[in-house]
Amino acid sequence: MIKLPLALICSASVMIGAKHYMGEEPFLLPDPPGLTISRFAGPDVTPSPACLAVAPNGDVYVGVDMIGSLGKDPGKGRILRLTDADNDGKMDAHTDFATVDNPRGIMVLGTKVYVLHTTFSDETKKATGMSLVVFEDKDADGKADGPALPLVTDLSNTKYIQERGTDHATNGIRMGIDGWIYISVGDFGFHNATDRSGKKLTMLGGGIVRVRPDGTEMEVFTHGTRNVYDVAIDPFMNVYTRENTNDGGGWNVRFSHHIQSGEYGYPVLFQNFTDEILPALVDVGGGSGTGALYLSEPKWPAQYTNVPMMADWGRSMLYIHRVTPDGASFTQKEEEFLGLPQITDLDVDGSGRVYLSAWDGAGYSGSPNKGYIIRAVPNDWTYTAFPDLSKAPVAELAELLKSPSAVARLNASQELTGRSDKQAAAAAALAIANDAQLSPESRVAGVYTYAQVAGRDGIAALTELTKDALLREHALRALADRKANLQDVSIEPFLAGLKDANPRVAAAAIIGLGRLGRVEAAQALLQTKLPANFSAPAKGTEGPHATPNAAIILPHLAVQALVQLHAVDSCVAAVTSENSSLALWALRYMHDMKAVNGLIAVYPKLKTTRTKDKVITTLARLYKQEADYDASWWWGTRPDSHGPYYKAVSWEGSPAIEKFLKREALKFPARKQYFTDLNERHRMEIAAFAAPKKEAAVAKNEPKVDLEKIKNKKGQVGKSSIEDVLIAVNSIKGDPAKGKVLFTTQGCIACHSISKGEKMKGPYMGQVGSIMNREQIAESILKPNASISQGFATVMITVKGGKSYTGFVTEETAQKVVLRDIGGNVTTLKTSDIASRKEMKNSMMPAGLANALSYEELASLVTFLAQQKK
Repeated sequence: MIKLPLALICSASVMIGAKHYMGEEPFLLPDPPGLTISRFAGPDVTPSPACLAVAPNGDVYVGVDMIGSLGKDPGKGRILRLTDADNDGKMDAHTDFATVDNPRGIMVLGTKVYVLHTTFSDETKKATGMSLVVFEDKDADGKADGPALPLVTDLSNTKYIQERGTDHATNGIRMGIDGWIYISVGDFGFHNATDRSGKKLTMLGGGIVRVRPDGTEMEVFTHGTRNVYDVAIDPFMNVYTRENTNDGGGWNVRFSHHIQSGEYGYPVLFQNFTDEILPALVDVGGGSGTGALYLSEPKWPAQYTNVPMMADWGRSMLYIHRVTPDGASFTQKEEEFLGLPQITDLDVDGSGRVYLSAWDGAGYSGSPNKGYIIRAVPNDWTYTAFPDLSKAPVAELAELLKSPSAVARLNASQELTGRSDKQAAAAAALAIANDAQLSPESRVAGVYTYAQVAGRDGIAALTELTKDALLREHALRALADRKANLQDVSIEPFLAGLKDANPRVAAAAIIGLGRLGRVEAAQALLQTKLPANFSAPAKGTEGPHATPNAAIILPHLAVQALVQLHAVDSCVAAVTSENSSLALWALRYMHDMKAVNGLIAVYPKLKTTRTKDKVITTLARLYKQEADYDASWWWGTRPDSHGPYYKAVSWEGSPAIEKFLKREALKFPARKQYFTDLNERHRMEIAAFAAPKKEAAVAKNEPKVDLEKIKNKKGQVGKSSIEDVLIAVNSIKGDPAKGKVLFTTQGCIACHSISKGEKMKGPYMGQVGSIMNREQIAESILKPNASISQGFATVMITVKGGKSYTGFVTEETAQKVVLRDIGGNVTTLKTSDIASRKEMKNSMMPAGLANALSYEELASLVTFLAQQKK
């Protein structure tokens, strides 16, 4: 029995390749060729660094988080400003910029510093949520001038932050060249997040939300990801994330390209309904994605720039993902780049200096003695002072907008956007957009800058830019970008874009039509072609949720646009046309009596059984709908992934659908299994279609093991110090075949699965070798309480009436919680019967299970587990 590391917790001792880190060196692999790496600041200044951001001039802002991922006590966080006056790669001075708890994202823009952090009540000392705030430092003394201005409040789930901490909460922030702040929302989601205009938003699960720098116009950008920690945004507004592992359910880290309005499926669609989602670009196995940066700086060697760089805490590695265009998206190739112990974040300044933060084993709740910042620059790097943009004339800002540096372009763009002389700023940006001699990056920056400066007055010029093949995609995006400006935008450029040979242009046109809200666009959207192999996963199989599929992108976006338009009538009318499949796909999400009555009415007119079955399937999907999320339910490391809803409830249309389905079932008694399968797949719970109940099968290959007897035996391991055992295990190769046998005889199998085909129990071992080295695995066996895997601390649940049950949660839905105790016994409790639920501090795994083993036997068990990868 063993556990996996917490999403932001693992041993301070890490082995990668032949180099062993024990806190002396700031990196784990040899320096990447052509780079110089130096320690910038140590734990005496920057302990427990959870995030960082760098101003264009090189000032480094670090979020020190002594609460960590699971702590719950306030008063332990701050933002520091670090400076390097002589540019030698070492911090010269620092100031306490501001006091905040659980800083999770920082962004610097001129004199403003944006921070995402946990908020606490002064009275109760309990967390009240998370907020995006902005500080100002107009006198440039390295200290915030006053209290923060809240921009968005309640950006996470208060219930779960209070109960658990922030490890699945809302995280990094980054601005795109379009001027939006993109916010990484972990799978806690949020309820009634409120922006400065009073707009409220609720999100069940994770994704990306965006908001304007003044805290208005908040909206969902994408949905259906797990624990996103940060985003990387390229000069063409491609957004990338590397999500955290769900080590409880066997889900791995996914690297994703986010396309606006896309649904990525976690948790209810990406197992059984993958035909409905945009898949990730790759499943990379176990790990924990953290900070992200799209590096696009001219001073860096060509092989390291114009790439998304993605940090992985669990692997202590910064990765480069080489992306290759593929239709409206990409394919990718992952490369190890820079090893750093428990890397949390990275950012770059206007002179090309990249700064990275290492948690370095700071533990559950931070450590005053762990964590540091490093600097990485090309070997031939020389310092170049970044200009004071506030004093720069428009002409100088325009030259910076032409720069090959993404940092220079973004900051110049935002300075132009804020200038009082809007006419001059707009003219400068539009001239850059129209200059065919400039780089695509600069011209695109010109488009988005012009759109922000000109607002509604820029519609005519942006419409004209849609005639330029290079800029068409971005001109369409800019035209539909701000909902307050849409009234005077013509639908015609978007309808033309649907027919463009460039799939990226077509994607921008589809997304724009959804945002414009003109229902007359529905007929054109319904012409979008589905791939020939479009189908749901076969019964009992898991669909591919991390395999690029360029052919599905445009129809997926078209469906999302049709739903935004609520084009019920057009979709129902299209059921009898050649576009029936796309129309029925969109109707799955339209819980409207017009949709139900329309489908029932059109059903007798259909000529083929296949199309009739698609209508039946659509009505089965509409039978239930997702309950309104009130933040009191849903989250767990093992959420119910069956789908298509998490907490399904009946609605006005349910009786009519049930009557229709029963009538059709009576007509075709030979198709009883068809309706039974439909009932199970869509969780309708119609009694007439229920499958016969079966006696619960006894789990095979799960012998009951007397753990007390095992842990009380004393062998070579039990008679030795942990240090001696670890030394021995490191020097003994071990026999994995013997280790496999020991996995059963030592009781590991009672609480752990090795194969995804098995019933998930405790922490999943099928990928442990991807995220833990031999020494960490051995230490986890010998010291179970040193690091408790996320979601697998012991839970005590008391039901109404007073009876208590102890174990770890192996399954959780809106209706039930399934517990497994240390003996492997399973208890299912109704959620409605639960009176209280408390997470215990210790691991359920008892110490001493390896005491009876010899060094060679323990080494064999460790070797077997180390071979379990991806």
